[in-house]
Amino acid sequence: MFESISEKFDRAFKLLKGQGRITEINVAETLKDVRKALLDADVNFKIAKTFTEQVKEKALGANVLTSLSPGQLMVKITHDELVKLMGGEMTELNLKGSPAIILIAGLQGSGKTTFAAKLAGFVKSKKGRNPLLVACDVYRPAAINQLKVLGEQIGVNVYADETNNDPVSIAKKALTHARDMGYNPVIIDTAGRLAIDEQMMDEIANIKKAVNPQETLFVVDSMTGQDAVNTAKAFNDRLDYEGVVLTKLDGDTRGGAALSIKSVVDKPIKFVGVGEKLDAIDIFYPERMADRILGMGDIVSFVEKAQENFDEIEQQKIQRKILKDQFTMNDYLGQLMQVKKMGNMKEVMSMIPGIGKAMKNVEIPDDIYKNIEAIVGSMTPAERENPDILNGSRRKRIASGSGTDIMEVNKVIKQFDQTRMVMKEALGGNKAKAIQMMKNQAKKRR
Repeated sequence: MFESISEKFDRAFKLLKGQGRITEINVAETLKDVRKALLDADVNFKIAKTFTEQVKEKALGANVLTSLSPGQLMVKITHDELVKLMGGEMTELNLKGSPAIILIAGLQGSGKTTFAAKLAGFVKSKKGRNPLLVACDVYRPAAINQLKVLGEQIGVNVYADETNNDPVSIAKKALTHARDMGYNPVIIDTAGRLAIDEQMMDEIANIKKAVNPQETLFVVDSMTGQDAVNTAKAFNDRLDYEGVVLTKLDGDTRGGAALSIKSVVDKPIKFVGVGEKLDAIDIFYPERMADRILGMGDIVSFVEKAQENFDEIEQQKIQRKILKDQFTMNDYLGQLMQVKKMGNMKEVMSMIPGIGKAMKNVEIPDDIYKNIEAIVGSMTPAERENPDILNGSRRKRIASGSGTDIMEVNKVIKQFDQTRMVMKEALGGNKAKAIQMMKNQAKKRR
């Protein structure tokens, strides 16, 4: 996420390293590269120009704190301006209403249906709600079936009327059904439409007028850059929506949409899609996103993800076992399964300050744990409890039983030993050594 612009910002700020103070000349040189980085990220020229002018004004007018070098000060000012550019603060989803109604709008192929399901899963698991998904896309073949399949996967009911071709009528009937059955919120998925298609734009406007939603969310593919921003403005002029959702932010996105939309439409980004899985949805925090763009990681989100997936009491038991050299293969596999729940490994690691850059050229496959699960599953209870007894003949038997080879078995055992050492160093207070060991392991896997 934002890897390219992060690298370019990093190179720009290096111009100020070793400088004794901020001057108009070195600021101009740095901001020339910052502006180029923004333009390369597909940020609108006017927005990029205004942004760098504001950074320049604050940098030249700032009293350089004794604890900050010119480079650090420029990073701080740029960070603060990025936060402002992306909206300043996180904006909550409005779930007031009996039921609360959320209308989803956007272009064809922007990921509306998948996002609708992700949002339903989010309010169900994080807010304790009983949502209802409503299928109002009567044009795209298999759209209704897609929503039903997604709803089944997350355990959320879907209202559909395949004999009715009027989305306004379907939405109104769905609301009556939701009130009768106690669903809340109601999330209405609509057909994709072009802003220049007057008939389709009239239709979405009529749906909004008929159901009077608390939230109308405009879903846009973040990979479309400035086109996404232009489309967002056209839809907002017609619908006056409450918030924006950026999908596919984990793809090869340059970041232009995330950095530009708030300035153009003056509406907050509320959610981002960060993967294909139905739990790959994040609340948009401008400050955390600015941290990541500037290569500072996102330790708050990392801790939140860890808290969601790790049992605190169980972790205390594991820590005691590590310090007593009693960490087993069962413990190792259990920890990996907890990490697996957190999402894509490279994305998770990028949240840790200092680790993201070390991991940037490391390819981590999605099925990274598959062989480990098979290998540990082929061990006897005694072998899992005491991996030190894994001699050559035992390893050969495990390779055969897991459908792998002896080299793969040796690799898993070595990773177990390395993980045990790293965790012991970290728990023993030597975090710097633990981080260096992690970096060294990452390099060896390239």
